[in-house]
Amino acid sequence: MQAQPAVASAPSLTGRRALAVVLGVALVAIAAQIAIPLPGTPVPMTLQPLAVLLVGGLLGPRLGAGSLLLYLGLGAAGLPVFTPFGAPGVGRLFGPTGGYLLAYPIAAYAVGRLAADGRRWGRVTLAALVGLALIHLGGLAQLLIITHSLHDAARLGTVPFLAGDVAKLVIAVLVLRPTVRPLRARL
Repeated sequence: MQAQPAVASAPSLTGRRALAVVLGVALVAIAAQIAIPLPGTPVPMTLQPLAVLLVGGLLGPRLGAGSLLLYLGLGAAGLPVFTPFGAPGVGRLFGPTGGYLLAYPIAAYAVGRLAADGRRWGRVTLAALVGLALIHLGGLAQLLIITHSLHDAARLGTVPFLAGDVAKLVIAVLVLRPTVRPLRARL
């Protein structure tokens, strides 16, 4: 009997999807560490929204949302995946940035769903815009609960971030448009 040569096999579909979800968590966790505290607001400027848009768009609705749910679970358990400012663990979800965090899986799902195959600029742009809007609505809702004032909530959690979000939107579209289709075809 002759021994069969070892054949390198490609990772299974399940393995590729699990790796993609973990890499999505890592991307958002790294983006969270790039945080700049802003005067007059308890919400720091981070690259997390951009990472959420990318994870949702690249992984699709289910894997994108799953990745962000895992991210929230790890952060709530106390792992240092959230920004370095604020309460540790699950307490972060009840603080001024909790609404943004809780909106991440919803935003990732929406971006993944709306971006579709990434072929059309308009659709990818709409997907990123909707994702950012959902993140801001989550943040605004939490800040409204804390401040009891829509004006104060918007002043603290939306207005200071609009210019930066336009840049994040442009970057997300430029990255997602050429990469969504080839990456999703492998997942």
